[in-house]
Amino acid sequence: MNLTHPNVKIFSGNSSAVLAEKISELYGQPLGKVTIQKFSDGEFQPVFNESVRGDFVFLVQSTYAPTDNLMELLMMIDAARRASAGYITAVIPYFGFARQDRKDKPRVSIASKLVANLLTTAGAHRIMTMDLHAPQIQGFFDIPVDHLDSSAIFIPYIEKLNIPGITFASPDVGSTNRVREVASYFGADMVICDKQRKRANEVASMTVIGDVKDRDLILIDDICDTAGTLTKSAAMLMDKGAKSVRAFCTHPVLSGKAYENIENSVLSELVVCDTIPLKQVTPKIKVLSTSELFSVAIRNVHENKSINSLFIHSHLKEKMKALAESE
Repeated sequence: MNLTHPNVKIFSGNSSAVLAEKISELYGQPLGKVTIQKFSDGEFQPVFNESVRGDFVFLVQSTYAPTDNLMELLMMIDAARRASAGYITAVIPYFGFARQDRKDKPRVSIASKLVANLLTTAGAHRIMTMDLHAPQIQGFFDIPVDHLDSSAIFIPYIEKLNIPGITFASPDVGSTNRVREVASYFGADMVICDKQRKRANEVASMTVIGDVKDRDLILIDDICDTAGTLTKSAAMLMDKGAKSVRAFCTHPVLSGKAYENIENSVLSELVVCDTIPLKQVTPKIKVLSTSELFSVAIRNVHENKSINSLFIHSHLKEKMKALAESE
């Protein structure tokens, strides 16, 4: 690894081209040139069209479906390694297969661990991602992982809403830690929607833990897939007497009837990040960009600076300090 003054070069695969362009622009340099050559049988081959020898290389690629996106990233990492890149960081705004983080039934794969092994074997020196579905996936890697937090993007938007007496809601027990951090930042109450599933993407029953009557609710989750859980949670909260329900989800997977479910739901709006590009535009979905957060993180990694300031706990400490000084 070249520690003198290596150049930074940012490249993108097909899945995150628009986001990578924004990141590169905010970083202050043009996006690197890479071509994904296609063969008639569907096979493809990434080719860097410029030298990366000795450089800090950042490869931006979300690994949502299809799996070609993951394979494309692996091949870009391998190509950069074989081209003598000095330090390779895989910037994965949305880390696919993160929901398969444990063996919760007999004879299944722990796919997120497999993906971690593949990325490391391909030649990545570092991983940069956002809101892993299971934070413990960081432990699947034996290389550094920068796990960015979408709360740094969502909190300023929520503050601008200026809703008095806001209450935060977790759509399931698994999201309680994430929601509790945001609720703590605002000094607000939180409630939990406890769900039981029949099978994947199908909720059997739900109950609400906490008081929601005459309150404005904000649901927070990391992934919105079919939007079934989200819209059912919102409907149940309204049935329990809530005044309004908004939802904030980092990764808009939005598969199946998701867009239809959201449009027909009681949600005031769904706020998402651009870690996955939307398939269609709808007035109920608001997109906030992660480009500034990733560009700052890339700069700090290159300059060997801490990225602690990009996390919610750092902002919470600053807020508590300011409150203490004002008293």
